[in-house]
Amino acid sequence: MTRILHLVDDTNPGGVTRYLDFLRRDPGMAALASHEVRAVPRNRPCVAGIEADVIVSHLAVTWRGLPGLMALRARHAGTPLIHVEHSYSEGFAAHNVRARRRFRTLLRTAYALFDRIVAVSHPQGDWLLGRGLVPAAQLSVIPPCVDLSAFAALPAPQGPVRVIGALGRFDRQKGFDLLIRAFRALPQADLRLEMIGDGPERAALEALAQGDPRIRFAGFADSPAQAMAACDALAMPSRWEPYGLVGAEARAAGRPVLVSGVDGLRDQVEDGAIAVRESTVDAWQEALATLTGPSLPPAARRAEEPATLTRLGWAALLDGFDGLTDDAGSVTTEVSAVAA
Repeated sequence: MTRILHLVDDTNPGGVTRYLDFLRRDPGMAALASHEVRAVPRNRPCVAGIEADVIVSHLAVTWRGLPGLMALRARHAGTPLIHVEHSYSEGFAAHNVRARRRFRTLLRTAYALFDRIVAVSHPQGDWLLGRGLVPAAQLSVIPPCVDLSAFAALPAPQGPVRVIGALGRFDRQKGFDLLIRAFRALPQADLRLEMIGDGPERAALEALAQGDPRIRFAGFADSPAQAMAACDALAMPSRWEPYGLVGAEARAAGRPVLVSGVDGLRDQVEDGAIAVRESTVDAWQEALATLTGPSLPPAARRAEEPATLTRLGWAALLDGFDGLTDDAGSVTTEVSAVAA
């Protein structure tokens, strides 16, 4: 059995942590390999006792952490090394990077240490290729997944949309400030905006919502599915978003989901999410008004089995390394059987 060690530098609750939990627990992924997750210091990932057939980095790439990645590559020169890019995207660069050339040099240098780079969405992969950050032969696109069974078990909402949920970390990235401003401009007294999560922007968001009793801050949700059960629709006004697991969860739950259409959220639109025409208060107010109007919103298309794409993506990736899989066909068959 192939042994895969996943290195992570952030174990806080969130999409990456839940994705790694899926990789460890999913029967289809277990048929492919054994998966161990290990937390390591971001700048010193080359810790003692690493024994694996494949090492997968889920680390944030930084200049300060680059020597650590070099040490990891040097110590495990004969081991396939894979990096999954959870952090960076076209939208991230547009909003956060001033020294573009220096930033691209960092990514090219770091990515060259790995045998394969995994993008988590097709738009992110297109950006990596378009900027010359990764050669096409080195890139794979594998959408992440989590266990969606609890979301799929939720009954579809009935009647017009009255409760809109915003679920995620309260950070500038998520664009919740834009959502609150747009929501406050809606006139209907019976609407409600559920702000589900926590983070560094909470106080600023609460100040923006002050005086509007329709907006409620529910705090961190131990069970995202249970929190989503109280919502008729979801909103994702992100400024950048390499993938956006909340969108897949909302679609699995049969909830309409409004998205900003940046980065990986464009993949969500192709799968049934509703794109807002631009990231402005006016555009979001217009989209919210349409969603909460007297007409029923279009029936949300429940997410197809996204786990199959994740399983098959990893199977194909590992099959590219000699000696890791004895019979790639049997892995594909097992993945298909689990999906069925």
